[in-house]
Amino acid sequence: MSAKQLRSTPDNFEAFGIAQAYQVDGLVFMSGQIAWTLDGQVVGEGDMGAQATQAMENIGAVLADGDMDMANIVKMTVYVTDMAKSQDAMAAINGFFDAPPPAITLVQVVALAMPEIMIEIDAIASTTSKREA
Repeated sequence: MSAKQLRSTPDNFEAFGIAQAYQVDGLVFMSGQIAWTLDGQVVGEGDMGAQATQAMENIGAVLADGDMDMANIVKMTVYVTDMAKSQDAMAAINGFFDAPPPAITLVQVVALAMPEIMIEIDAIASTTSKREA
């Protein structure tokens, strides 16, 4: 068994000593993605929908490094700082998927890595198959 590292270019996580994702056999395990651009700028301060969109775009960039796309995602965990705004996040997230969506766990947390970050999303993807009904 081998573990191949996947990452976006540039890799914002490298400075923190964190890998963005590892492909292990037929699965990809991704670190939580937040609402920052590839040049490290926070997007959508105060707007959970905009932050969710940016986090999903970051997930897409990491998946692309392994020749995958959103259809390969089978499980996600979405961490939000305000459950009252989670509908905005889920609307944005669901816009990235054709039916059926992946399995998703939604969790409220007290805080994330930076005070202006309202959402973090981690994912598990299959390298060998895509979701189907």
